[in-house]
Formats: sequence, C-alpha cells, structure tokens
Amino acid sequence: MRDTMIGVIGGSGIYEIDGLEHATWETVASPWGTPSDQILTGNLNGHKMAFLPRHGRGHVHSPTSIPYRANIDAMKRLGVTDLVSVSACGSFRETMAPGDFVIVDQFIDRTFAREKSFFGEGCVAHVSIAHPTCPRLSKLVGEAAKGAGAKVHMGGTYLAMEGPQFSTLAESKTYREQWGADVIGMTNMPEAKLAREAEICYASVAMVTDYDSWHPDHGEVDVTEIIRTLMGNSEKGRAMAKALTTLLPKERPYCEAGCDRALDVAIMTAPEKRDPKLMKNLDAIVARVLG
Repeated sequence: MRDTMIGVIGGSGIYEIDGLEHATWETVASPWGTPSDQILTGNLNGHKMAFLPRHGRGHVHSPTSIPYRANIDAMKRLGVTDLVSVSACGSFRETMAPGDFVIVDQFIDRTFAREKSFFGEGCVAHVSIAHPTCPRLSKLVGEAAKGAGAKVHMGGTYLAMEGPQFSTLAESKTYREQWGADVIGMTNMPEAKLAREAEICYASVAMVTDYDSWHPDHGEVDVTEIIRTLMGNSEKGRAMAKALTTLLPKERPYCEAGCDRALDVAIMTAPEKRDPKLMKNLDAIVARVLG
C-alpha cells in the first residue's frame, strides 16, 4: 500500500483546480524535456494532487508540440498513482451531445508526428494496451462527473488525430460510419500509452464540444461555439476533480487490472545490452522493476 496521489492533466479550458490547499506551482525536471508547464501541487480533501495544464498556461502548445513524455515522467516523479485526463473532443454520435462527458475506454491512434514510447533502441519493452484505460479509476471518475452535474456516457472509442486542423468531411464520415469511433480529439495519444508504460492508472474524460463535421445540421466545426461550450464544461470538469477526492481511498490498493504492474514482463533487452544513457533517463519509469 502507498498513499494515493491524484494527477489531473487538463486540456483546453481546464487551466487550474479550485480549492487546492497549500497550492504551489512546482518546476519538475525531466530527462525527456521540459513539461508543458510547471505543475500545481497541493492537497484537496486530504488527498495529494498534481495538476498540469496540457497546453501550458496561455495555451502555448499545439497538440503535436505537447511534450508528452516529459509530462508523464514528471507526474511519475511526483508520485502520481491515478491520472485523469480531461480534454475537449468532437462527437460522432447524436446521443453524445455538446456538453456531455464521455468516459473513454478505447482509442484509435491516428497520430504520426509524436514520440510514443519511453523505450526503444537500447532498452526494448512491450506493454499491453488492449484495455488502455483503468476500469477502476474510470468508474470512479464517471461517478465524480455525475456528481458534478454532467451527463455522462460510460465507455466510448476516442479517435486521436494529429491536428491541428479539424477533420475533413470525408474523414469525419469514415471515422464515424466505418471505424465506429464515438469521439475525436488530438491529445490523448500517446498520453495513454505513456501512462501505461509508467505504470500509472489512467482515465480519460472527453468533454464534448461539437459534432465534428459529419453532422448535416451543424456543418463544419465552429471554434466560437467550441469555446462557448468549453466554458460550461470546464466548471464541471473542475468540480469533477474535487468530487473524485471523496471517492478514491487515501491508501492506494493494487490495481486489479494490473496498470501499476505493466512492466512486470515487458522489458525484453538483456541487462548487458541496455544503453546506460537511456537507462538513466528511464530511472523513474523503471524504478519498481529494476530498482
């Protein structure tokens, strides 16, 4: 057992957490680069919490330029055990309307210009992401979102696109009709993959802002409308984070799904073949399995 520490990575519209006691913006050094911003740490309802604005304060990072590896590594170094991703998304389903929250449980990764793993030449590892989010944490996040007044959909497939442009009409129809995606966004990949490599339980909350471009009655994505919906969603998102502290135990049990033991049999490279420089960079990620 160890203490629960909640991490929140906030997307567009979520730039702070209300009510944090002893709140401090901390600079966390990472061998994987500089995180998107300093990390706001403090206590909320007796839980340690860390909040990182994914795009940086002032929204300075595009989806492609977000330093995903540095962000996850920094959360790991702070001791985060349960990480909640909050992000804006478009919807492919009439029933998932603007203003709704979708607790994502699957991804289709269409990104192509991002580093997607902590591992590689010098230390090869393969983790399973058949189920890329933590079912225990996702269930509690869903309850917290409902408690915050959001209409919540439990389960959904998130199509991660590279961006920064929105989809063409042909792409939007393909993702919806042929691929079966439910929502579309630009930031949850490779974030979810990296969280699994770092053995951090991860839940994804997709806050619907629009119907993408497939919807015959809504047409192309309107940024003005997105921002208006974001403002309403962001208040519920912050309330959700606060409500989650009442649901998570202060002492962290082992994850029943094994998210916190993802590296048990993942590292393939023989000890004598591992690159010392890479292993130094991996110190926080592999500390549990390699000491």
